[in-house]
Amino acid sequence: MKVVNIASGNSAWRGLNYFKEKKIIKYDKISDFEYKGKVKGSKKEVYDIFLDIEHPRKSKCNCPHAKDRRVICKHIVALYFTIFPQAAENFIKEQEKAQEEYEEYQNVLYEKTIKYIYSMPKKDLQEALIAILNISPDFVYERFVRDHIDY
Repeated sequence: MKVVNIASGNSAWRGLNYFKEKKIIKYDKISDFEYKGKVKGSKKEVYDIFLDIEHPRKSKCNCPHAKDRRVICKHIVALYFTIFPQAAENFIKEQEKAQEEYEEYQNVLYEKTIKYIYSMPKKDLQEALIAILNISPDFVYERFVRDHIDY
């Protein structure tokens, strides 16, 4: 199990930023799977990190977010990326690929929806718009109504 996979999305991205900003002050290899390090926090404080890549949940950091908890914080992620820079590159590539796949999926949905809308009878279109109005009246008003009403 990779360290990044069990970190929250926020911790993974912020850890990547810490890695890019070279906030890891130093680190030492303790064993084949264990490392300890120091990281400069956002307010210039220094946190101690223990990283266990074989059992990531055993990793620790004394920052307020992770202290006495079994969470992977941004500092642990930053240390992981510092030790394994290829993992940072892989993370970025995976995120870019996921974004591309999401955009492609959105485009397919858009095209299918447009095709379906053009095939709908007027009464069905009106009912669909009213259903959307029930979900988000401000969206419907701002997008379709406001500029067409005389006050």
